[in-house]
Amino acid sequence: MFDLKGKALAVTGSASGIGAATVDYLRAHGAHVIGLDIRPSDNAHEHVSIDLSSRKSIDEAVARLPTKLDGLANVAGLAPTVPAAQVIRVNLVGTMAFTNAVLPRLSNGSAIVNMSSIAAFHWQQSVAQITEALDLSFGKVDAFVEKHRIDEQPGRSYFLTKETLLAWTLRQRRAWVDRSIRMNCVSPAAVSTPLLDAFAGVMGERTQKDADIVERSGTPADIAPVIAFLLSGASAWVRGANIAADGGVAAHYLAQENGL
Repeated sequence: MFDLKGKALAVTGSASGIGAATVDYLRAHGAHVIGLDIRPSDNAHEHVSIDLSSRKSIDEAVARLPTKLDGLANVAGLAPTVPAAQVIRVNLVGTMAFTNAVLPRLSNGSAIVNMSSIAAFHWQQSVAQITEALDLSFGKVDAFVEKHRIDEQPGRSYFLTKETLLAWTLRQRRAWVDRSIRMNCVSPAAVSTPLLDAFAGVMGERTQKDADIVERSGTPADIAPVIAFLLSGASAWVRGANIAADGGVAAHYLAQENGL
């Protein structure tokens, strides 16, 4: 379906959930896949250990990657049950730092895909906080969490990281246009992964509200082909986009909020 044969693609969060399904899908379509995860995994052609909360681990992982990559899928993420500072380090600061470190290894015409979420649907309401988060470094995370009292707001750490990844995708829409490197993101609704139970425990009412809109929860296999499309040449004219792979949840909210 997609022109992935022979492409070297890196996927973070490769050991489980959407990341593992993405690795399987890319391999089935001929790509050479490098999986990156803090946990050991054997689903990819190569496994590189990485802790996205550590600058040292990121640098060591990048050094082990092939010198030429054709795409990167940033799928790794923590649930909101984890302390807020760690969620922000992994889901946002580490993801951005890793992507920037990988850029010299990306070939011209390659693609980057970020994993946002339906949780970012109202991101425009938090632009000031998002703008501050976009400039975070590892050393500034604790002060940022304390300043905004994020650990006192159930689920806010997760929502903020997904909002900021979406905003980062928009901001970087033409950052590497001279090399024809594209960045896009995918926003699922509830997907049956190991994160779902943890997320529902923190945001039960919101999770149930989303679930009531669709006929079923999503599965990792629903999301992997969308990521593959954005990594492939079939999406060559798609840049800075957010694809809502969510069973219609975002469409439902948009219709309701606009009286349709």
